[in-house]
Amino acid sequence: MTTSSPASTTPQLWVYCLCAQWCGTCREYQPLFDRLAADMPRARFVWVDVEEHDALLGDLDIENFPTLLLANAQRQACFAGTVLPHADTLQRMCQAALQGDFPPIKGDQWQTVLMGLQALEIG
Repeated sequence: MTTSSPASTTPQLWVYCLCAQWCGTCREYQPLFDRLAADMPRARFVWVDVEEHDALLGDLDIENFPTLLLANAQRQACFAGTVLPHADTLQRMCQAALQGDFPPIKGDQWQTVLMGLQALEIG
């Protein structure tokens, strides 16, 4: 797991990208993800290799990449799913989430994954 934005500020949005090192689409997407992280100081971007952290996913099987997990300032999952690997798509989603356009996800499965990811986080 790598964090692509500064830990010095309290994030208003957490953006987890669940990818795999062997995935060519993920390798192409990571520089876009990192660039957007630098441009959005209100959000914390975290790159998660699903192969390294598969135990955190429980029964979830990530089959399509990139899969994003967004969490609001209260650390509630508010989006989980596969997205097109385009910087403008990610930017629009993050802006919408920062504006509160995504309500918390109902159900515990993604919230459990989020809590596991947060427990591993350094800083």
